[in-house]
Amino acid sequence: MSMTGNHKDSTITRRRALAVTGGTVAAGGLAVAGYQSAFADTAADDGASASASATSTSTSSSCMTLMTSVTEGPYYLDGALVRKDITEGKSGVPLTLRLTVVDATDGCTPVSGAAVEIWHCDAWGYYSGYTTANPGGSAPAESEDGSTADDDTYLRGYQIANANGVVKFETIFPGWYTPRTCHIHLKVHTGGQKEDGTYEGGKVNYTGQLFFPDGIAEEIFTLAPYSKHSGSYTTLDDDMVYGGGGTSSGLLTLKAVHKADPSKGYKGSITLGVDPDAENTGAGGGGGGGGTPPSGAPGDAPTGTPPSDAPSASASS
Repeated sequence: MSMTGNHKDSTITRRRALAVTGGTVAAGGLAVAGYQSAFADTAADDGASASASATSTSTSSSCMTLMTSVTEGPYYLDGALVRKDITEGKSGVPLTLRLTVVDATDGCTPVSGAAVEIWHCDAWGYYSGYTTANPGGSAPAESEDGSTADDDTYLRGYQIANANGVVKFETIFPGWYTPRTCHIHLKVHTGGQKEDGTYEGGKVNYTGQLFFPDGIAEEIFTLAPYSKHSGSYTTLDDDMVYGGGGTSSGLLTLKAVHKADPSKGYKGSITLGVDPDAENTGAGGGGGGGGTPPSGAPGDAPTGTPPSDAPSASASS
């Protein structure tokens, strides 16, 4: 995937200066804010607060908190498909994601045409392309889940932002693996185009991760099929990547589809404020240095010192 692209004039305009007041602009910078408009395709607030975190949220217009990228992790694969539904039949609690991409350097204007790429593990902690990697604790083999998912593509995909900067994904609530908390990886790309069912060219503006409130995650993990994976779950406070800043560190705003029945699923939302001029390679962002490489990872796994969120190779399966 080409990472080339021309940078615009780096001079900070008055509008940009206003947008970054209270934060520091960094290459691959991100602003994340709670989004309260209940999954409408416009930016209008319908008054329904979807916050499930203990931290206060702000509207998507604030765009005041900028943070550096974090590691892409050891499980990234090129060639993800452009599609809304990435489940491929993988079982789990339904999760609808609504992500809004805005320009944090230009008054939070929508970044129409931005490509948002996400990937995450299945209910037992396995990633497509790395299905023999040990998720830690005790879990069935990935092949025992009974799905017909493609082992190289499930729970990975792109969506292209509409005129309001919005993308939506249909997926499942991720499981967990040692030593990480529950999370979703993402990249924001600009300047490329859809080609042969995937996204080609352009550059990566941001590499990051999305997180889930502990109380909701731990309740989900008592349900089938998650409950078949036992072991020590890492909370947000103990996670080596989560920055502890609530939505400003990627904590999703969640709304239950049915308050009395978590198995019916959740809607998750967040606003991603990127710098479209920035370019981020993903491999050397914040969030850690070394770590234990995934056991059983394929031969084309990342070389050198792996990112800090690799699962424990010593955990029993």
